[in-house]
Amino acid sequence: MEDLRTLSLTDAGELLLHRQPVALQALLERGAAAFRHRAEQKKVTLQVKAEGLPEINVDPERMAQVLGNLLSNALRYTPQGGRITLSARRQADAVVLAVQDSGAGISPEALPHVFERFYRGDAARQQQDGESGLGLAIARSLVETHGGRITVHSDGLGCGSTFAVYLPL
Repeated sequence: MEDLRTLSLTDAGELLLHRQPVALQALLERGAAAFRHRAEQKKVTLQVKAEGLPEINVDPERMAQVLGNLLSNALRYTPQGGRITLSARRQADAVVLAVQDSGAGISPEALPHVFERFYRGDAARQQQDGESGLGLAIARSLVETHGGRITVHSDGLGCGSTFAVYLPL
């Protein structure tokens, strides 16, 4: 229910952001820490790569929600023995946060649809896991509310995927 409320608020332009300067390294480390136990249980390596980056003016709770949705998705589709890397880098006048996994990957036909509400594509992603299909739609809405954009890249099924969040400095 809270997911639908968040989407409704972003759709209406009424979601209030509580922006403040946030250290990117700390944001990524907190995001990874929230999923480290689940990753260890599944025997998935979860690593963070980010150093020497500027602070960014974002709502830390909403950006944690974005990272949480992306990490949850990556962990769901990365098999035992796989790897998830959470990274950040500066690119011109933006910061790029990326979640890269060695998981199931996404077919070229499904790529344009992954951020759509309730979308659950590809046979590998048709698990009965109780998920709503809203996580990536929420991530996109929250990133766009911050004035950024989110992209996805995958070389196809079995090739993993990379979700990248571009946020202006």
